[in-house]
Formats: sequence, structure tokens, C-alpha cells
Amino acid sequence: MPVLIAAHFGLAILAPALSRLLGRRVFLLFALAPAAAAVWLATLHPTITAGGAYVVHQPWVPGIGLTFDLRIGLVQWVLGLVVSVVGALVLFYCRWYFAGGPPQARVAGLLVAFAGSMLGLVSADNLLYLYVFWELTTVFSYLLVGHNPLRAANRGAALTALLVTSFGGLAMLAGLLMLGAAAHSYSLAAVVAAAPRGAGVVGAVVLVLLGALTKSAQVPFHFWLPAAMAAPTPVSAYLHSAAMVKAGVYLLAVLAPGFAGVPGWRPIVMTVGAVTMVLGGYRALRQHDIKLLLAYGTVSQLGFLVVLLGSGTRAGAVAGLAMLVAHAVFKSTLFLTVGIIDRSTGTRDLRELSAVGRQLPWVATAATLAGMAMAGLPPTAGFLAKEAAFEAVVNWAVDPASDGTGMLPGPSIVMAALLVVGSVLTVAYTLRFLWGAFATKPAVPKRTLVQAVPVGFATAPLLLGAVCVVLGALGPEWTGIIAPYGETLPVGKASHGLTLWSGFTPALALSVSAWVLGGLMFVLRDRVSALQETMPAIPPADQTFHRLIRWLDRLAVEVTSRVQPGSLPLYLAAILGMLVLFTGTAVFTQTGLGTGVRLWDTPVQAIIGAVMCVAAWLAASSRGRLKAVILVGVTGYGLALLFLIHGAPDLALTQVLTETVSIVVFVLVLRKLPKYFTDRPLTSMRWWRVVLAIAVAGTVVGAVLVAATARVAEPVSTELYTQAWEIGHGTNIVNVTLVDARAWDTLGEISVLLLAATGVASLIFIRARYSLRTPAPTRAPAGREPTGAEGRGTRYSWLRGGQALSPLRRSLVMEVVTRLLFPVMMITSGYVLMAGHNWPGGGFAGGLIAGLALVLRYLAGGRHELDDAAPVDAGAVLGSGMVVAVGSAVAPLAVGGSVLESYAVDIHLPFLAEAHAFGRTWPLLGDIHLVTSVFFDIGVYLVVIGLLLDIARSLGAGIDVQTEQDRAPHPAEGGGVRGGRSALRLPGRPFEEPRETEV
Repeated sequence: MPVLIAAHFGLAILAPALSRLLGRRVFLLFALAPAAAAVWLATLHPTITAGGAYVVHQPWVPGIGLTFDLRIGLVQWVLGLVVSVVGALVLFYCRWYFAGGPPQARVAGLLVAFAGSMLGLVSADNLLYLYVFWELTTVFSYLLVGHNPLRAANRGAALTALLVTSFGGLAMLAGLLMLGAAAHSYSLAAVVAAAPRGAGVVGAVVLVLLGALTKSAQVPFHFWLPAAMAAPTPVSAYLHSAAMVKAGVYLLAVLAPGFAGVPGWRPIVMTVGAVTMVLGGYRALRQHDIKLLLAYGTVSQLGFLVVLLGSGTRAGAVAGLAMLVAHAVFKSTLFLTVGIIDRSTGTRDLRELSAVGRQLPWVATAATLAGMAMAGLPPTAGFLAKEAAFEAVVNWAVDPASDGTGMLPGPSIVMAALLVVGSVLTVAYTLRFLWGAFATKPAVPKRTLVQAVPVGFATAPLLLGAVCVVLGALGPEWTGIIAPYGETLPVGKASHGLTLWSGFTPALALSVSAWVLGGLMFVLRDRVSALQETMPAIPPADQTFHRLIRWLDRLAVEVTSRVQPGSLPLYLAAILGMLVLFTGTAVFTQTGLGTGVRLWDTPVQAIIGAVMCVAAWLAASSRGRLKAVILVGVTGYGLALLFLIHGAPDLALTQVLTETVSIVVFVLVLRKLPKYFTDRPLTSMRWWRVVLAIAVAGTVVGAVLVAATARVAEPVSTELYTQAWEIGHGTNIVNVTLVDARAWDTLGEISVLLLAATGVASLIFIRARYSLRTPAPTRAPAGREPTGAEGRGTRYSWLRGGQALSPLRRSLVMEVVTRLLFPVMMITSGYVLMAGHNWPGGGFAGGLIAGLALVLRYLAGGRHELDDAAPVDAGAVLGSGMVVAVGSAVAPLAVGGSVLESYAVDIHLPFLAEAHAFGRTWPLLGDIHLVTSVFFDIGVYLVVIGLLLDIARSLGAGIDVQTEQDRAPHPAEGGGVRGGRSALRLPGRPFEEPRETEV
């Protein structure tokens, strides 16, 4: 199963490349992933039916007890089959649904990733992993519903679904953590088996129910599901019938055996479910869009499932699991038929559709079979499930006390009545759908098909429609599979099973009543519609939600305007003031502060410290910006010297490189800032800043003194000397820590670097990151000396790109030095990268050296020279580094290891180790000690290079281009900013004279 889940995500990552190669056939390839999962799950049939389970227990971080746990029992197996089979057919169907437009790599990748997330959700045994996969389905749903970001309907629906389900997900996370703490385990199976009780458990259960009910679109959170119909129809067929909306129902099913008896469970679940069933059915009868009709019908059916699976009784559990499967099959069939109708006729409005059934007989047949199942008619799977459900309803209504629900007679009868009413409405809106989509209406002109329906397009709904009938004929076999789930519930009468005929029973009477009354409502649909118009107007839930969101936005704006007036000095003063108030108070109330502290180990440290203090003072009092930056750099280089004196060359090297990068970035930015700081007189506010600065400095010094004298235990660093070799197979403790012991932190840090690079690029390249390309140099004809642009790249140029610079900006010395230093720096960066596991260096330091080499090329030769040095997009380098890092992190799983586990390989090749000549032995490479973590370090190396390349292209080349196009402001003497002419021109207005604006 882990391999299958990973395969889904792997295909999703490769979707753009595969889509360019295969076009729309990529959907057929991607359908193989869920199909393979379905086949593999089918092989578990003997294990599952024998009462067993498939379990994966993979240690991940043994030190804190974190393991990767999967467990597939009966409920998980059934849900996994539903998700995989329907997912494969939907992806197959997409091949023809998207045939009329460009290849949909995005949809294909997101759909297969969503299928992998659902597989992970239903198989996760760890509560934390369950939440991760839960939120992944939310994110992928958001992206799929927002399929067309140009349409406001897609954007609004996607955001609504994200807000509602994320809100419920956060509540569920809190509840899961509380349950795990109460059960002393985060294993889902262990938590259900322990079934802890107490006031805290009641609160936890309510929070978990909130998450489940929002995910399954229950009142009052149901409105997000109809709005999500803005998504493409295949997305609705999968997410909103078989997959995402089933996640909440699944959570109820797995928790009910242990927690259905918790106070509040049944009143909340059964009340909300019954109201949702009736409300959804009522709203479905008012829809003219057949897709919206199915959406509200889905809301209604989900309410029915919530009642059955949340009842916590044996009969209700069996009926609920059967109805879950039946609903996934018939509702996905109906959604797929809607997609065919929409593509074939150009409309989904039942007032405009007529005689479609005669033109699409096979599609109409599939929809009719699915509609019969939805209405609960024999001989379909829906009839079997509905009969079992009414059996459970009769048990509650007749004798709720002995059935274990604990409901009073009055509420139990009301509950049964609501479910029967919901079933009547289900029959009515099913008939309305079939009539509206396929019937010939005398008052409506015949709808001519705009395109024919290929066989492949109709294959998926036909297969699913046939499944509705096949399952109906396999009642005894179906019962044998799902009946053991009912036995896991502690209360309630056992179900009689799934059968087409069990005699004249009260359940059959309720079914017949629903058919008759539902048919009557359809026949009298005009009167029913007129009656609905007389009902009191109730504000729709979505309007209430959007009104609430607008109120929250307004409140946020008001609060923000009060607490964040836009003054950076004020923000810093508040943060630093709290530091002084709390940390400073705690520090200076310590007894014996600084006792036993040596001021320095060598006078050199004192000298360096004094130089740093002087540089800091001069930086604070400097009027010139560049001078201040250089002085701040002096403090950074001084810190590197202190590291070196303390015997930490690795830290010293990294500090020197990062300080150099910081100075370069400052210099690039300072080009667009005034040369001098403002020269305003010293005000009283500045005196307060001086006081605050002194207080912060004292607090930091005090904290250092406390930390230096507070150690009472043996330092952990004493063990690092041996553990660095034993765990990371290296002798450089710093590098081993970064790529082995704390590799997860490093992975997070390079992710932040990637985001930072994207943020910097977005400030300059407003629409998208791009790389600047240098036109290929032209060559002069034979026999003539090159002139002008033809001379670029000839033997007269040290740096070809520098030919494009103005003579006033060129420096021959700089070009010569760069030409000589660049290859040396690149070779050094490679050495630092490869030697970093045992000597000072590593991927981060090596990447900084290589990145600085590229920046040096830019500073010497301009943007054209940078493109010559790195003719590659910075985003590609960043992405490649991330892929290499993540790939090396998960690669050990393929050989039975754990994530980010390192292996050492010692290679002895005599012909590379040494050479024998002239009677002597000459050392060459020696024995090669290769540690697999070097590949993770290579990923870090590429990410850092990509970051610096992006900075050079953004703050360097990007601003150069904007300056050439007169888009950016130019610094003016005296602390002002002079705007370019085009910067002041507004659309439809004449040019204005440039004005100086005080900053």
C-alpha cells in the first residue's frame, strides 16, 4: 500500500511532462494507478473476510516513537475499493470529457493525487497521518474546484469549500489529539479499542464530529457542496459522490464502535443527519440545473448515511456500509451521465432538455439503472441497502430502549418519520432528474446533440450502472462481507442481511410508501412547486456564511488599523519592549549573574570584540547607507573570526559566506534607494529608541551570561564526536548534524529558501519568474574585422556579456579578476560540497560559493554575462534541488530503511587509489568513502545556487531591465527619489512633468 500511495503522487508530479508527451491519453495512464490499487485490494479479500487486517508498521523516528502505520480492516477495505474503482473509471472517462480543449495536465495530476490522498486517509492508522491525508484532500479539492481561476464562481466555490472544511479539520485535529492523549496511543485502532471515557473525551468527540460533519456537508455546513458544482463534472462525480464527502462518513464508521455511546454522539449525529436528509431532498426538488439537483440529492443521501453509521447499532451499521457503497456507485453514474448530457447538448437546464433519451439510449439506460438504485427500487443495490436501513429504523421506532440507542419513544418516532419523508423526497427528485434529463416534453423543442458520444465516453457510466444491478443480485454474498462490521458494535439487534425478498415486513411497507408518495409528488409536481413558493423565505446558508465572512473581514480591518498603524519602528519597539519586560526582568533577577564567566580566552578575542563594537557604533551613527551596510558587515566578519578562534572553521566559513551574500544583496537594493539617510534633527523619540536599544543590549548580554553559567548537566556535545561517525559516517559534526541528525530541519529550511526566492522574484517579476536571455553574437564575414555587436565574444573580450555595458560602467580589472576567479570558485564549491562530510564545508557553503561566483559574473559583466554563465531558469534549479533532496530522503524506503536514513559505501579501486611509477607510489584519489547523505547535500547545494541566481536575476538583472524601460524610480541627491516619465503616465492622460517626492 505505501508503494501504491507513492505511485499516485509520483504520477501527479510527472503530470505536466507526461501530458505533453501523451496529450489527453495521459488520463488513461493515470487511471492505471487507482486500478492497480483496486486489484491489490481485491487480493486482500481472503484476509479481510476471515476477520484479519493488513498492517504496515514502519519505524520513522524511533527516538520519539513516531512510526508510519497503515491498517486496512473491513471498513477501510470497502472504502478503498470504492475510492479506487470509481477513481479509475472517472480518470478513464476524463479522456473524452476533456477532448474538446487543450490537455488538462493540471486536472489529471490533481485527480490522481487526490486518489492517493483518499487511499492514505482510509488506510492510515496513525491519527496524525489521518489528519495529514484529510487536509491533503481539502487542498486538492480546493484546487480542483477552482479549476478555472478566471471564473468568479470557481474561485468563490473553491474558497468556500476550503474555509468550511479547513475549519472542521482544525477542530477535528484538536479532538484527535485529545482522544490520543486519553487513550495513551495515537493508533486509530488502539483508540477505538480503548474507548476512553470522561468529560474530556466528550469534548474531543464533539470536536471530531464537527470535522466529520463539515467534510460530509451536513447542516448547517451543507452549502459548500452545491457551490462546488462549479468544478468540472468528473471532479464532482469523484469528489462529491465517492470520495471526499465520504471521508466524514468514514470517520463516523470507524469511531462508532468505540464512541457511539459517548454522551452527545447520537443526539448530534442523528438529529443533524435527519434534518440534512429532509432539507437536501426539499432543495433538490427546486433545482432546474440537473447537476445542482444531484448535488442537493447528495447532501440528502449523506445525511441518511450519517444517521445510519452514526446510530451505533448493529443493523444501522450494516445498512450504512451497504448504503455507502450503493450511493457511491449510483451517484457517480448519474454525475457522469450529466457530463455527457452537458457536452452533447450544451446545457444542463431541464427546462431546455427534451428527447435526449431517444438520442442517447445507452446513456439513458445507465442513468435509469442508477436512478432506480437511488430511489431504492428492486432489483438494485439501492433497494437492498434501503431495506436494511428501514429495518434499522423500525428497530429504533418500535423499541428504542432494547435497540441500544437510548432514544425516548417520541423522538425515535420523529426520527423514523423524518427518514421516511427524506426517502419520499428522494424518489420524487429521482423521477424529476430522469424526466428532466431524458424525457420528451411536448412544450419544449427537441434538443439536438451538438456532438456524438464516443463509446469510450459512455463506458464508465454504463459499467457503474451495471454494477448497481449486479450488487442487487449478490445480496447474500454482500451480506457475508459486510455483516462482520455490524458485530463490532456493542448494541442493537443484528441485521437480517441484504436480500431482494424477506417477506412482507414493516421495512417493505415503508419502502412502498416512499415509492408511492414520491411518485405522487412527481405527478403533482406543479402543485408541489406552487406550494413550495408559499413557504416562508429562509435565508440560504451560503448567504449567511458570506455575510459572516464579510463581518469578520470588516472586524479584522478595524482591529488591524488599531494595532498595526504601519509604523515599522513601532512594531519593533513593541516586540523588543516585550523582550526587555519579560526576558530582561527574568535575567536581572537572577542571583550571581555572571559569576565564573571568563571575559576572553585570548586577548585577540577582546580586540576583535572591540572592533565589532566600534563598527556597530559607527554603523548606527553613519549617514550614508552604503557605509552603514559595510560597517554592519564588519561585525559579521568579526563574528566569523571569533568562530575561527574558538575552533569552529565550518561555522566561520558559513558566516563569511552568508555575510558576503548579505552585503551583496544590500548593495543591489541600495541602487534604488537614496544615497543618504534622512538628516533630520534628533528628536525626543530618538532618545527613547536609544534607551530601548541599550535595554535590549543589556538583556541579551544578561541572557548570555545566564546561559553560560546555568549548565548543570554534561553537555550533549560530548557525545557528538562518536555519534557523528556512528550515525552519519562522517567526522564533520556540523555537516553530519545538518544532513543526518537534523535533516528534517534542513529539509524545512531549504523549503523556506525556495519560498523566499519565489517571494523575491514575485516582487520584481510581477507576472512570472523568467530568465533573461542574451542574443547569440553575430560573427563578421571572413576577411573583415568584427565591429559593434559582431565583436562580442571575440578574442578581444574578457567577458562577452560586458560588451553590452556602457563604457562608464565597465571595469577591465573587474572583468579580468572575474575571468580568473570564476572557475576557481566553481571548482572550490564542488570540493567544499563533496568534502563537507568530513572537512569544513557542505552543500550550503558550496552553494553559497557557486552562487557568489554567478553574482560576481553579473557584477562584472551585467545581466547578459549572467545569462551566459547560467543559461538556465532559476526556478528550474530551485525545483531540481528540492526534488533531489526529497528523493534522497525517501529513497531508503525502497530498500527497507527509514526516511532520511544514511548508508556508507567504501570503494577501493587500486587504479584510482594510487599509481606506481619511477619506483615510487603516488597517491591519487585513495579509498573512496561515499555516504548517501551527500545526495541530500547536493539538493541543498542546488537550492542555494537557485536562490542566489534568483536574487541576481531579480534584484540585479530584473531591476536593470526595468531601469532601461524607465519603470523604476531613480535615486536623487539629497535624500529624494526622482520618478521616470513613464512611471508618472496614467492611461488616457498626457505626460506630466516629473516631480521629486520626499521619502
